[in-house]
Parts: sequence; C-alpha cells; structure tokens
Amino acid sequence: MRINVIGLHNIEVTDPIRNHAETKVKKLDKFNDLVQQIDIKFWKENTAKELFSVEISVDVVNHPAFLAKADGHDLYLVIDDAIAKVGRQLNDHREKLKIEHR
Repeated sequence: MRINVIGLHNIEVTDPIRNHAETKVKKLDKFNDLVQQIDIKFWKENTAKELFSVEISVDVVNHPAFLAKADGHDLYLVIDDAIAKVGRQLNDHREKLKIEHR
C-alpha cells in the first residue's frame, strides 16, 4: 500500500502532519487485500478563516477510486474525519463483496 501526502496551494507538509496522516491511514490496513494506493491532499479553503479541506482518494483493485472529503478549522481533526469516511466506504464495499461471493 502506497501513501502520498500532498499539500496544495502553498501548504507545506510538515513532519507532524505527515506522521499523523500516515499513522491514521495505516488503520486502513485491514483492507490491505483491496487497497493499492492512498492519496491525501489538503489545502486551505479560506485563508482569513483558517478553513482546511482534506480529500482522500483510495485506489482499489477492480473498482473506481473511493473519495472522501472533509472541511474544518483543525487540520488534524479534518484528516481524522476524512479517513473515517473513506474507512466506512471501504468497509461497505468489502461487505458487499462478501455477500456477492456467497
């Protein structure tokens, strides 16, 4: 599983941000049989209000990429929200595959 952490619009990817994102994304290891690559992109929506957005794209075998987006004022919480959303999507997909194979 390959993990890319990308900062857009002049946002610098610091080591604490990268470590937090990679640590949280590694919880998706339980879907390792499905996941090929994870891209985490984050940027500031509005510099005056300090509003951050995070988009996570998960490339999966034999399926279009799963996308999750979250917005908020705390970048770390926004990363957690987006990872939780994509985790639910992956879990639903895995359960769907289990039902189809019965």
